[in-house]
Amino acid sequence: MTEIVAVDLGGTHARFAVARIEDRRVAQLGEAVTLEAANHAGFESAWRAFAQAAGRPLPTAAAIAVAGPVAGERLRLTNNGWEIEPARLPAALGLERVEIVNDFGAVAHAVAELEPRWFAHLCGPDVPLPEEGVTSVIGPGTGLGVALLLRSGGRRHVVETEGSHIGFAPLDPVEDALLARLRARFGRVSVERLASGPGLADLHEAMGGGRYEDDRALWEAALSGADPNAAAALDRFCLILGSAAGDIALAQGAKAVVIGGGLGLRLASRLPASGFASRFVEKGRFRGLMESLPVKLLTHPQPGLYGAAAAFAARL
Repeated sequence: MTEIVAVDLGGTHARFAVARIEDRRVAQLGEAVTLEAANHAGFESAWRAFAQAAGRPLPTAAAIAVAGPVAGERLRLTNNGWEIEPARLPAALGLERVEIVNDFGAVAHAVAELEPRWFAHLCGPDVPLPEEGVTSVIGPGTGLGVALLLRSGGRRHVVETEGSHIGFAPLDPVEDALLARLRARFGRVSVERLASGPGLADLHEAMGGGRYEDDRALWEAALSGADPNAAAALDRFCLILGSAAGDIALAQGAKAVVIGGGLGLRLASRLPASGFASRFVEKGRFRGLMESLPVKLLTHPQPGLYGAAAAFAARL
């Protein structure tokens, strides 16, 4: 049995938990501690805060999921000003072993290991995830995470990608106008620019709504229906997410798709009733193929933490 600290570093939150690994699987994930990234100068500050909250000596091994590319001597979180130098972590934090994985690569590891009860049917055939082939793992949060899980011959392979930075492709006059407006502001417009938490504010403003004080208030108004303009922007968000998920599934040769991410879970009741499914399958000559793909919603409350631990276990 091995104990580790599992860490999930996103654009908004830093999450920590102690996990137990047995037989190269996650045997237990302890209670998560969630810290606001804005309240800490960097990762090491957040680690010390978790150590104090834990009230016990921490394990000397860690699995860290990072919201950004994980290659190089200095890692910079894509939607967060923190930087991490992997080489200095053992000495700085008293660790003997550190594994670092992309945050959505971690979610793909969680998809590979979690039981079927953690996957809710979203659209397509209501069948289990395939035991062979590619499952695309996609999730909106502070950014838009994209990874792929390849199962082959009883083994799993996770490929971390930056697929959310493909260009946004409008499909109707409303989206043509959105693209023109956002291009004038940003130049190149990626899918992540719209199909992510901050993207709702750009959608809302571009569709004639005003600016909210913060994104959280806008999302609450959109989800509750208290603001019709915000709700309309959320409807468009679901359409764009469906289109992007279908494009990514085609590009990756997927046999199934899993929607994860913090916002994916918040949209659990909204996505099935939205235009997500219709946009997902609208791929011209490949409509029949898209209709054959099961699409699931990942409902585990801490897939990043669980997946970081699962990635550590897989590399033992």
